[in-house]
Amino acid sequence: MKEGENHMASGNGDRRSLTAYELWYGRDEPPPDRTSLRAGPLSALWEGGDLRGVRLADVEILRRVYVSARDENWDTIPARLTNLSTDVRNDRFIITYDAETSSRNLELRWHAVLAGASDGTITLSMDGQAIRDFRYCRIGFCLLHPLAEYCGQPYTGIGPDVLISGNLPTCVAPQRYEGGFYLPLFPSVSSFTVSLKNGIEANFAFEGDLFEMEDQRNWTDGSFKTYCTPLSLGYPFQAHAGQSFKQRVTLTVQGRPAQGTARSSTVQLHVGPSLGRPLPQIGLGVASHEDALSSHDAEMLGRLRLDHLRADLHLAKDGDGWQLARAERECSMLNCGLELALFVTDDADRQLHSLASRFPLAVPISRVLVFHETEPTTAAKWVAIARRALLPRIPDVPICGGTNLNFAEINRFRPEISELDGVAYSINPQVHSFDERSLVENLEGQRDTVISAQAFCGKQPIIVSPITLKPRFNPDAIGPEAPPLPGELPTAVDARQMSLFAAAWTVGSIKQLVEAGASSLTFYETTGWRGLKETDGGCPLPDVFRSFPDMVFPVYHVFADVADLRDKELVTCNSSDPLKIQALAVQTGESLHMLVANLTDEPQQCAIAPVGAGRALVRTLDASRALQAMTHAEEFRFEAKVEIPVTDSALAITLQPYSTLRIDCAWG
Repeated sequence: MKEGENHMASGNGDRRSLTAYELWYGRDEPPPDRTSLRAGPLSALWEGGDLRGVRLADVEILRRVYVSARDENWDTIPARLTNLSTDVRNDRFIITYDAETSSRNLELRWHAVLAGASDGTITLSMDGQAIRDFRYCRIGFCLLHPLAEYCGQPYTGIGPDVLISGNLPTCVAPQRYEGGFYLPLFPSVSSFTVSLKNGIEANFAFEGDLFEMEDQRNWTDGSFKTYCTPLSLGYPFQAHAGQSFKQRVTLTVQGRPAQGTARSSTVQLHVGPSLGRPLPQIGLGVASHEDALSSHDAEMLGRLRLDHLRADLHLAKDGDGWQLARAERECSMLNCGLELALFVTDDADRQLHSLASRFPLAVPISRVLVFHETEPTTAAKWVAIARRALLPRIPDVPICGGTNLNFAEINRFRPEISELDGVAYSINPQVHSFDERSLVENLEGQRDTVISAQAFCGKQPIIVSPITLKPRFNPDAIGPEAPPLPGELPTAVDARQMSLFAAAWTVGSIKQLVEAGASSLTFYETTGWRGLKETDGGCPLPDVFRSFPDMVFPVYHVFADVADLRDKELVTCNSSDPLKIQALAVQTGESLHMLVANLTDEPQQCAIAPVGAGRALVRTLDASRALQAMTHAEEFRFEAKVEIPVTDSALAITLQPYSTLRIDCAWG
């Protein structure tokens, strides 16, 4: 299939053409233009206003540099670029542009200059002006530092009144909150230097504002972030019409990396040793819309062999039990357990005893997650009340806690582990950035949250629930969120949910979380535009969410494959370039089974080894097969796979953009 080619989808009488780009990532627009840059020995990419992937030979120095404008609710306002000018030479570059950031809450214009010199110096500057009065939390440059090169490394810096030094954390460092202020990893600086793992020093100098650093893994971003407008000053800030914002960032690099193997255009997947355990429990959320599961929904979702559905009960509001009755009915239809998230107030004793009168249910309860409506993490007293109220009616059910928010909350306000049967937190990859490349970069941060949670939770099960593409709500908002404008998707809905990108990203998410040792994962919802398939009636905004009634989203097939693999033994599978390709692998004594995902908008060459002798069967889900998978899911799943040769215990495969491959290798 050629890029941009139209394909006709049909379902329940509704017919709609979908372009390749809509199949890739849910919107009919090409990928952003990318320009390769050189600044002497440094290489980088220019993409959509950002400088990305700054490298010295094979060493990643900076992952991304961009200008951020965040309003008083911490919502990031995208910029519109105009008057772009690029002067790109063999060893230097100058890029200039104008930008406007405008929303109901914020209006800012600025001029940017990005320059790379032949001596390896990169300088970035912005000169902006507020168009009207507004309140904001951040305006200016953000620098993202890659984990692999920076974790554990020594740094020094110069602040207004202090010299700083230390080592960047290996486990996820809490962002402390003291005296009404969030505290950074180190005090505000005008410059700092990090000694990287390859004998290289990265030097950063700042003008126009002081900069701080935070560990973005708290929100499952795969980076440390250096940012301006110090949080230690408090927020939000007040901008006045005509106010100036000027900043300048300078990067220099010293040293040369140790001699290493040149980067290959072929991504290597190395199948490693067994982890000695199967896949963990996996479930979905009960849909946030009010449509009941149809018989066809139940038939399709029942094939996923789900362990549970998650239902959220806000006990101060859900006194009529409608949500619980719905969850019980749908768990019965899917033959799975119930993950029950209970939100209590200070009247928890009465609320929980009232709920207990409805137990036992007709379906097993997998676990109870206890949260307080206004507290970031679960206090021991709420768990104790839940045990007294519920366990007489549902004995042996784990009573768990943690947070309904991000990992940042349990890392900052750690719950009393001894009172819990499991520790829960939620994940989404879009707290700070929204483009496909950033979402892929943030997969690495998911793994580190599990490893860090194990460090302070001991042997307690780690429950990641829920995992969604977008935040379900804004926990940092200081005022009410504005409703979407006519024709806009709700803030919790991502148009990519129905796309090949969502399927590939989900493979990476499952891989990172299960290899790290998570005990239970709850993804997305059952149906609708936050689920695995469309409802029988279709979505309310088909022009911006490109589904049709009863469409099976590509991500459904990821969970169907996981259901096939769940009783087998996990093995490690390391990628030489996890920003391009990641894979989940399991094995039995006679076979190896893999899900391999291309996380980019370009074809990728991949070599997989060792896979043993024998044969390999491959089923591909890409843009050429997507409509069949969406409209005739069972036909797609059960038709013959393609056999590919195994040469010297290795497979060589080409993956199309945002494709997902199911590979089964029989040994002997």
